[in-house]
Amino acid sequence: MTTCGEFLVKQLEAWGVETVFGIPGVHTVELYRGLPGSRIRHVTPRHEQGAGFMADGYARVTGKPGVCFIITGPGMTNILTAMAQAYADSIPMLVISSVNERARLAHGNGYLHELPNQRNLVGNVCAFSHTLMSAEELPAVLARAFAVFDSERPRPVHIELPLDVITAPAEHLALRPRTVASRPAPALAPLREAAARLRNAKKPLLLLGGGCVEAAAEARALAAALDAPTALTINAKGLLPADHPLLLGSNQSCVPVRELAAEADVVLAIGTELGETDYDVVFDGGFALDGELIRIDIDPQQLMRNYTPSLAIHSDARLAMRVLLAELPGGAAAPGGPRARPAAPGRPRQADDW
Repeated sequence: MTTCGEFLVKQLEAWGVETVFGIPGVHTVELYRGLPGSRIRHVTPRHEQGAGFMADGYARVTGKPGVCFIITGPGMTNILTAMAQAYADSIPMLVISSVNERARLAHGNGYLHELPNQRNLVGNVCAFSHTLMSAEELPAVLARAFAVFDSERPRPVHIELPLDVITAPAEHLALRPRTVASRPAPALAPLREAAARLRNAKKPLLLLGGGCVEAAAEARALAAALDAPTALTINAKGLLPADHPLLLGSNQSCVPVRELAAEADVVLAIGTELGETDYDVVFDGGFALDGELIRIDIDPQQLMRNYTPSLAIHSDARLAMRVLLAELPGGAAAPGGPRARPAAPGRPRQADDW
């Protein structure tokens, strides 16, 4: 007999999961029973928080969701800090946990590792938390989780399996092929408007956040095409090489960077929250954007947080940058990679100015 827990491992393997982080426990035996028959590598930390941070680091390096197997109760409370960090930094993480039997949920009778409501505890640090009420639900719920990772602002997802569901028969279930959801593409009209404003800018400024990490080539080409000083958030470090002539670094609280931001007539912010931990780490309110602000973000709500833009574009960062590059002079990519726009005659490059 194939149990639901064993089927879950097979489904994860079929969808390309190669590594799982976790600590075996009495409530996750059925998950671990399926691992030896798979090609999935298991990494065991000393503490569930370590599993979460390992999964976070794995996701940052590989671009694939970090997957954790966690026990009921203390396992989940231990991993919350790592999930909160991944939530704040938009890191894809799939946390699979056990929970007590369906008939024992929320009774408060002191069952092993019982919490009043495990989902409520976890719900504030994940895109969604779901309790699997039958084995038949599993493929669809996993598909929802991967849709979050593939097509919207990536964040942790929590799926909990009651003990009587994790051991339920699942040999009648067929492995579901993975459907990769597409990311939101930008509307052409607002991007053309953005390109027009940027072409006319005298002192453009480019602010790039963690939402651009998969678009390094486009980011470098865009900085060159705009001839714009470029500041990176901590999560965006590495998009431009350390010796890039347009790189401002990642400390937007420095006085010269604040002066550039205040003097910029058009600011293009892509994939960044514009939050104080990146732009006002001295917490004195001294970072100001007085010019036009154009924001591009995969999260439509984020477009209106912290700084209100004059032009807001809901889009995946890479797709938006590619359209912008096509609209800007010299912004198209050459066969050997992105090429920069030469400086206009008589006009020094922005790098020389600052």
